[in-house]
Amino acid sequence: MNWVYLVLAGLFEIGWPLGLKLSQTMSSKILGIAIAIVSMLLSGILLWFAQKTIPIGTAYAVWTGIGAVGTLIIGILYFGDSASVLKLLSASLIVIGIVGLKFT
Repeated sequence: MNWVYLVLAGLFEIGWPLGLKLSQTMSSKILGIAIAIVSMLLSGILLWFAQKTIPIGTAYAVWTGIGAVGTLIIGILYFGDSASVLKLLSASLIVIGIVGLKFT
């Protein structure tokens, strides 16, 4: 169950930079900022639950990896960020590292 908490924490980790970006692109900045704050809170709480049995180094690396790669994908798909081969290859190395941490 703690790995489920960790994955959810990583997904909410995507929410706070997304909320900040939305606050810059929407007419009402409040909604984007609220999304960011709620995402930060939920991400932190879920990470706290996950660390009850998952080592801190593993939990933190997986949490930030999910957040980084997820945010990269959101940026490419929805905000027109560049998707160079090197950028995608680098992101795939992060995913490989996350999977490696899960199975070691």
